[in-house]
Amino acid sequence: MTGSGGGRGRRIVLWRHGQTAWNLERRFQGSTDIDLTEEGVGQARRAARLLASLKPDAIVASDLRRAAATAAELAAITGHAVAHDPGLRETYAGAWQGLTHEEIVGLYGEQYAAWKRGEPVRRGGGELETEVADRAAPVVLAHAETLPDDGTLVVVSHGGTIRTTIGRLLGLEAHHWEGLGGLSNCCWSVLGEGARGWRLLEHNAGTLPEPVLGDDA
Repeated sequence: MTGSGGGRGRRIVLWRHGQTAWNLERRFQGSTDIDLTEEGVGQARRAARLLASLKPDAIVASDLRRAAATAAELAAITGHAVAHDPGLRETYAGAWQGLTHEEIVGLYGEQYAAWKRGEPVRRGGGELETEVADRAAPVVLAHAETLPDDGTLVVVSHGGTIRTTIGRLLGLEAHHWEGLGGLSNCCWSVLGEGARGWRLLEHNAGTLPEPVLGDDA
């Protein structure tokens, strides 16, 4: 799935939510609805000031509280209403949700290793990464289609969902999506529209020198 190829100069900014307590604990959140920490709110506020300078035309966000609260910081500056869509939620990971990284490796070591090798795995009995892209990428593209020429859409979502969406929009095979790397809390990636579709302009951008915590979260 790629852009229209019309070369309209549109941009898509995919922005990961701010820090949560489960990120700090390296606990797999998935679709569990966890709030931002006080630091997470501060991250969102600082990043929103930078993203506002891009003069976005529209904002769409996951309806989970951590993403919605992050998006609200940008909306407060730009005055745009935020469209919330459950299609942008993080990967549902069943039994993995709520477990720490160490617990997942200990309890589901073979499944974890297969996922890291790039095999299609229903982590914890949940969604495949391709299924996440199947629901998230069309949401992003539908909102991008409403942009004016040279317009900018900000998508506020989650580490795993953003990675799979970028992979799908770039036309990469699912096996290679892991190569995109993770996003730190409140950092973002930018896709630009060219004559042959979408291309990656920036990845894990932002001025917050934070480690990647709980990527699929």
